[in-house]
Amino acid sequence: MTAAQRSYLQTLCRDTGEQFDESLSKAEASKRIDELRERSPRLSQE
Repeated sequence: MTAAQRSYLQTLCRDTGEQFDESLSKAEASKRIDELRERSPRLSQE
């Protein structure tokens, strides 16, 4: 995953209480970001 994906995923994992997985590929990280964005309380208000 890219540095930007890593940072964003860490934030989303913190927001949703999910475990952060450092070993994800770029594609896997992108999919995980999409999944967590749907559940993030920070983004659900937008």
